[in-house]
Amino acid sequence: MAKVLRVLAWTMGVACVAIGLEHLLAGAAALPGTADPGPTVDSFARFMGAVFAGYGAAWIWAVRQTPVPAWAVRWLAGILLLGGLARVLGLAVDGRPHWFQLVLMAVELGLPPVYFGLAGADERAARG
Repeated sequence: MAKVLRVLAWTMGVACVAIGLEHLLAGAAALPGTADPGPTVDSFARFMGAVFAGYGAAWIWAVRQTPVPAWAVRWLAGILLLGGLARVLGLAVDGRPHWFQLVLMAVELGLPPVYFGLAGADERAARG
């Protein structure tokens, strides 16, 4: 289980940094379903790209620790879950978004329980 945690955490970190940098560089053009969002949405997209890249860097920091700290995995997974719940709120308030946002919502709601279950695996393995 410790190996699964490490692979998932590395994958999450690298993917979030890459996605964040893409949003930082491309701005609103990286958002599916936005025809002409304007400078305010573009500014927000670039800002959130930087934040998301930082979130990915936090995953990379966590997975580079020996053992991977369970508290960090739980916090980072909780942030991901909160993002998924925010998408549910958006769905309830504003309606159905672009289909890809629904895929992301499924990942953001489905992956945190996996991380919560694996959070202490590396610490347990280190204790023997």
